[in-house]
Amino acid sequence: MTKQEPLSAVNIAIARERIDPVFLNTRLLLSDRLALSLFVKDETENPIRSFKGRGTGNFLADLSSDRTPLVTASAGNFGQGLAYNAARYERSLIVFASFNANPLKIEAMRRFGAEVFLVGKDFDAAKEAAKIYADERNLMFVEDGGSAPIAEGAGTIAAELTEEIEDIDTIFIPLGNGALAAGIGCWFRSRSPRTRVVAVAAMGAPCMALSHHSGEIISTPEARTIADGIAVRIPVPAAVGWLKETIDDIVLIDDDQILDAMRFAHETWNRLVEPAGAAGLAAILAQASDLKSFRVATMLCGANLTDQQIRKWLPSAAKDDANAR
Repeated sequence: MTKQEPLSAVNIAIARERIDPVFLNTRLLLSDRLALSLFVKDETENPIRSFKGRGTGNFLADLSSDRTPLVTASAGNFGQGLAYNAARYERSLIVFASFNANPLKIEAMRRFGAEVFLVGKDFDAAKEAAKIYADERNLMFVEDGGSAPIAEGAGTIAAELTEEIEDIDTIFIPLGNGALAAGIGCWFRSRSPRTRVVAVAAMGAPCMALSHHSGEIISTPEARTIADGIAVRIPVPAAVGWLKETIDDIVLIDDDQILDAMRFAHETWNRLVEPAGAAGLAAILAQASDLKSFRVATMLCGANLTDQQIRKWLPSAAKDDANAR
């Protein structure tokens, strides 16, 4: 496994001064529906409706004033975050996404100023095409999960949590490419080492869990889950390395558990959360009996759902919207 740049809690603290404030100090949601103390950071009330503005903002602040175009691959939310912040720093951006990517996210990336190419059957196929494109043109390829400033920017969520809540027993973090889990885990390792840090991957996309538990990079033939934001089949080596130092475990949840969490978030806080954004909550609900009396935290990471997805997965929300009209 290749050597990766180390993460730093000091850099996470610095990132809080560099990220657009519109992404910071997000609302803390609480619930008494379970026999545990549940604290949830809501990362959906910002211009891109996900946490990705944190890491991408910190990454852009870390670059030189060079105006060379950037290239990335995204299932949608990372591309939105990078597009939003690239516009702030007057950098052009080219995003590769799969033909099957969420059309709402594609439209949003273009609205924020990115040029978007649709290539391949899934995220990892689009990423391979993006790498080739950047290499042939000598452009910078930006990889979610492969950059320390991106992970450290995401870690600012943890810095806010430890200011807002004392003595968190366990934190559950959605796991895709790994930047979010690595950044949050880095902060807790430094500032609240008693807290157990658990990353949560989709059962249909287990490559990061397989790699973490084996100590080797293990890809899977496919990533089959409704959670497009964590549907990864080829791990990012740097993130696998960071997770060795920053988390205690990875658990897997299935799509039905994700849907339960999405419905819980809507019923409890009136939040329309996309599948990947509800992964941490899904693991908490699945383990609620074992977490009784614990102080548990997670985050709602994204809220970019199409109308069709809302009707399919959250019919009560669709009905409420229709009645409101």
